[in-house]
Amino acid sequence: MLQKPGKSDRVYTPTKLAKIIDTLVAGGVSPAQALAGVGVSPAELLSPDTRVSVRQVLVACGNAIRLSRDPSLAFRAGASMHVSSFGMYGFAILCSADFRKTMSFCERYHVLATPLVTLKFREQHGLGVWSVDPVVQTPVDDPLYRFIVEMQMGVILSLMRDVMGASFSPKEVALAYSRPNDFALANQFRDSTIVFGRPVNEFIFDAAWLDASAKLGNRTTYALVESLCDRLISEMSELAGAAGKVRALLLQDIARRPSLIAVAARLKLSERTLRRHLAEQGVSFRSLLDELRAQLAVRYLRETSMNSDDVAVAIGFRDPANFRHAFRRWTGRSPSAFRRAAPIA
Repeated sequence: MLQKPGKSDRVYTPTKLAKIIDTLVAGGVSPAQALAGVGVSPAELLSPDTRVSVRQVLVACGNAIRLSRDPSLAFRAGASMHVSSFGMYGFAILCSADFRKTMSFCERYHVLATPLVTLKFREQHGLGVWSVDPVVQTPVDDPLYRFIVEMQMGVILSLMRDVMGASFSPKEVALAYSRPNDFALANQFRDSTIVFGRPVNEFIFDAAWLDASAKLGNRTTYALVESLCDRLISEMSELAGAAGKVRALLLQDIARRPSLIAVAARLKLSERTLRRHLAEQGVSFRSLLDELRAQLAVRYLRETSMNSDDVAVAIGFRDPANFRHAFRRWTGRSPSAFRRAAPIA
């Protein structure tokens, strides 16, 4: 089973990063400006050997927000990503002979697509529903949160049209943030209802689309490509290295987390060797713990009714005041202010 890579793990192909940069450059931004702070050169974006992290892609998103005045840029970057952009993951999507299995595959193997969101699919009451939850520790009205959501909506629309036909259109797009003054997606979803301030970001379509015949589907080819995707995920786990193994151990019980010495012993390494392996990946034991605590705290505050003291205990803080201080450092807001900006589902 894959332990999901951390935000700093360089395990992903640069496809998504390149699309963001290409969209910025097409709008008149220089490649140097678009890539500022990303740590990747224009030539490396084109190399099949380059691997990038989620954190690097988030830096590029931040650059796009800062450098572009085009409110539709995020959506357009997402909509420019087609099945052919995603290698074996995209080829498997195209080869699936059953659209319901396609939805399941997209959800299960989404980690191969440099995920900036948690992506879930369900079918209910005659509707197909994609839910989209950005991985960032920011309130829903933060520009980065909005950028990621709108880009993902573009990706979903593009991929659904690739496999179901150009006439595909959702019934409704639900967004967790308030309507921005410069909102531009209405032009992209002319036949859809767009609603704001919902508990969850959702892309909703008529489930009848799932009953259609997959004209390009091939069960034999799909089975082969799915096995290749499994292999890619295994390779990704290896690339995650020591950091991935440490995350897995911490997540087993983060409220009573093991010490660095205990983790090293579990991995049959000396403390010094483990520190060195983590440093080679550009992380530390403390930064991994901080990252996991921040992710869990945001999830608890967004998705449950737990109060901040309970959240503090759940992620291993003995003193709620220390948790509140740490949460402000992670997100720039107090837990209570963050929750007010992020409705509970």
